Amino acid sequence: MTARLRAEGITLGYDGRTIVDDLHLDVPDAAITAIVGPNACGKSTLVRGLGRLLKPSAGRVMLDGRDLNQIAPREVARTIAVLPQQPVAPDGVTVADLVSRGRHPHQGWFRSRSSDDDRIVADALAATATLGLADRRVEELSGGQRQRVWIAMVLAQRSDIVLLDEPTTFLDATHQLELLDLLTDLNRDRGATIVMVLHDLNLAARYADHLVVMSAGRIVTSGSPTKVLTASTISDAFDLDSVVTVDPVAGTPLIVPIGRHHRSAPGA
Repeated sequence: MTARLRAEGITLGYDGRTIVDDLHLDVPDAAITAIVGPNACGKSTLVRGLGRLLKPSAGRVMLDGRDLNQIAPREVARTIAVLPQQPVAPDGVTVADLVSRGRHPHQGWFRSRSSDDDRIVADALAATATLGLADRRVEELSGGQRQRVWIAMVLAQRSDIVLLDEPTTFLDATHQLELLDLLTDLNRDRGATIVMVLHDLNLAARYADHLVVMSAGRIVTSGSPTKVLTASTISDAFDLDSVVTVDPVAGTPLIVPIGRHHRSAPGA
């Protein structure tokens, strides 16, 4: 079966500078995919390309067998929700208003919000523990609060495919786990396809069904966390020495980095 979302030889970049080059990727349907890799390797650029925020200079992104850039934006938004890095809210917008904008793709040009829309927005606020912030202006919130509000907007969109670029940014450890648990629920309960960029390899290993490891604009390897996260792959992609053991909680790979001051430590 062909993946609903796939990249066919896409090249992406900015101002004539290539970041992602001739990349092929089938996004597993109804699974959680984490994209990992060193800084500036093209992870965010890839997500922008998959979400139609950046048009490929070569190749194409396909959604349900159709060129993504040939589909009407409203139709795309009903299927794909995208949360880029550092999204910007309009000045003065309240939390409730911002989250309600996730319902726009499902409304006609002249249709006002329905009771169903209100319920979905309230559910998204409750799921992200932001219901108490509904009347606050977004610019008044802390970084962590704002991030949870943006996640709520994505949840309110109720799209089958969710693309998230570093969704745990600004979140403390507790809220990181709550968010990743929430995305897991979304995947398991609604069959949503989740694609997210993560920097924490251990969280990626714990929560993802499928890992994509990038380096220098290309995919180094992909597959299950157990297959992908080896000391050799981590060394090649991140230029990092590590010990890979077993997470005692989840049974997934656990990466223990080795800094230059600990190369002679036991187990290193």
